[in-house]
Amino acid sequence: MRRSTAIRAAASVVLAAGVAAPLLRRHLRLRPPVVLATAAAAPVALCVLVPRSGRRDVAVVVLQMWAYLAGYEMPNDDPQALRARVRVRYPVRIDRALGLGRTPTLRLQRTFGTPGRFRAPEKVLVWSHWVWFMVPHGTAAWMRWRHPDRATRAALHLYATFDLGLVGYWAIPTAPPWYAAQQGLMDDGRTPELRRMMVEYGEQFWRARWPRLYGSLAGNPLAAMPSLHFATSLMAAHLLGETGRAAGLLAWAYTGTLGVALVYLGEHYVIDLVAGAALTEAIRILGPRATPALEDVSRRVRRLEALARA
Repeated sequence: MRRSTAIRAAASVVLAAGVAAPLLRRHLRLRPPVVLATAAAAPVALCVLVPRSGRRDVAVVVLQMWAYLAGYEMPNDDPQALRARVRVRYPVRIDRALGLGRTPTLRLQRTFGTPGRFRAPEKVLVWSHWVWFMVPHGTAAWMRWRHPDRATRAALHLYATFDLGLVGYWAIPTAPPWYAAQQGLMDDGRTPELRRMMVEYGEQFWRARWPRLYGSLAGNPLAAMPSLHFATSLMAAHLLGETGRAAGLLAWAYTGTLGVALVYLGEHYVIDLVAGAALTEAIRILGPRATPALEDVSRRVRRLEALARA
């Protein structure tokens, strides 16, 4: 067998396994390291098999996020074990200290909210949370379209934020405010109690469609530290701000609105946002130091590409 044929055959097996492993992990009882390693290898295998193009770049991002989603969801494959490990109290204590005796979420909801009602600003906050799913990927697409010279760096920074955030989800599984409220840890004897406003409004706005919509997005409800909603939006704001004033203003306005929303709606603590911001800034500061290693990996992959087509 020719070497190029063998390389393509091996890459095809790796690609198929990387796509299948997250889907079959429960049925085959695959260990998390096996799933993560296999899924993470799939983008490299695709690069070996398919020549560089815009479509391949999109496919690489899809495969990368496929691996990320597996890593995000796997702690919740055994909900009982996850609940036994989850940290609930420490962020409550920290946020109470930051809020001078009461968590900022409770302060905001009691000051501005009315149980059972949603004012226009609160609806804006909910929608800012919902549209987040388009922000990091939309930023990557915008950079590819309008600023191709910056696209590779932007993608590396954005998707590194996703991937490195998983470390916190595995090492310190942390519950969000609404979960702590369900456990009675937000009860201070005053009313109203903490509300999970996104769910309340979702049920009101989407009606019968809400359970299906929410169910498709709730892969791991106990993954709050750090807040990747905030971290990836902050990274997008930095990247877009480097391209021009208008894009930067829009991105920073959105990031600020989302930060308020995450706390106000009971989805994250302030300390979750602080940790997310620290992750973003660490990637921005330390990223240049990783450049030589990433360039070496890129050279090795290109060498495999060349051998596969020889």
